[in-house]
Amino acid sequence: MAELPKKKVAVWKFASCDGCQLSLLDCEDELLAVAGRIELAYFLEATRAVVDGPYDVSLVEGSITTPHDADRIREVRANSKALITIGASATSGGVQALRNYTDVDEFTRIVYATPDYISTLAASTPISANVPVDYELQGCPINKHQLLEVINAYLNGRRPRIRAHSVCVECKRAGNVCVMVAHGTPCLGPVTHSGCGAICPSYDRGCYGCYGPKETPNTASLNSWSALEDRDLVRIYRTFNATREPFHAASTAHER
Repeated sequence: MAELPKKKVAVWKFASCDGCQLSLLDCEDELLAVAGRIELAYFLEATRAVVDGPYDVSLVEGSITTPHDADRIREVRANSKALITIGASATSGGVQALRNYTDVDEFTRIVYATPDYISTLAASTPISANVPVDYELQGCPINKHQLLEVINAYLNGRRPRIRAHSVCVECKRAGNVCVMVAHGTPCLGPVTHSGCGAICPSYDRGCYGCYGPKETPNTASLNSWSALEDRDLVRIYRTFNATREPFHAASTAHER
């Protein structure tokens, strides 16, 4: 019986911290189990070997912040049967998207001795704002088990089975006392997608929204319940997923 051809998987980096690529590298044992079925055709974080496309699955980390990035992501899309964005930078613009709320030219003047050398866009945008995306996996960094499910799904021609509930469900499963109810601690758990295992509430801290908004989050209700001042509401929504809706709308609605 003839062996099935290996599926080509490529991993691409744009403006990011590399954390999501490291999550993929953490899948050592799991990747060994499918080593005979896939070929890491492009993954500079792990190997210098480069195999030309087209690629069956492309995983993209990072946001688009330069004209060169904008050109390169279009090339990646053209050479990829399925394009999956991984992490907050790729799905929402990341922490670097905080530049979108101010003047990026002022930043470059302050940070760089010779700002004329800097070629950058006025905004940091998610991959989906530039090319069609087949699936977005949220997280900062992503959950490696969710990542493996997504890769497996697209290599086998099915939709990923990623649960869409909030961090609150993970808190309940962990037996945590609600930090909002018990201590009045501001927490984005009710409106944030699950995946982290409720790490912060497990240590009596509020959720920071690392995994981005869950499906149909009621940010207006959470805002009124928390009784935070406007400036604090702006601050808690403007972190890893500041420009992703409805976090973006929730922060701008309270901007003064």
